Amino acid sequence: MAIAPVTCSVDEAVNALGIGRSTFYRHMRAGMIDTVRVGGRRLVKIESVKRLVEAA
Repeated sequence: MAIAPVTCSVDEAVNALGIGRSTFYRHMRAGMIDTVRVGGRRLVKIESVKRLVEAA
C-alpha cells in the first residue's frame, strides 16, 4: 500500500498553482498556505494548496 504524499516543495506548489514565487510567499505570510520546515527545506502542505484552489 502506497502512502500519499502530504507535502510538496515550494517549486512544485508554485507550478501546480500557476503563480510566481513572490505571490506564493505573500499567500504564505497571509496564512493562506501552510508550510513546515524540515531541516533547511520549506515544504508545503498539499491540503492547504487544495484549499486555496477551492477558495478561488
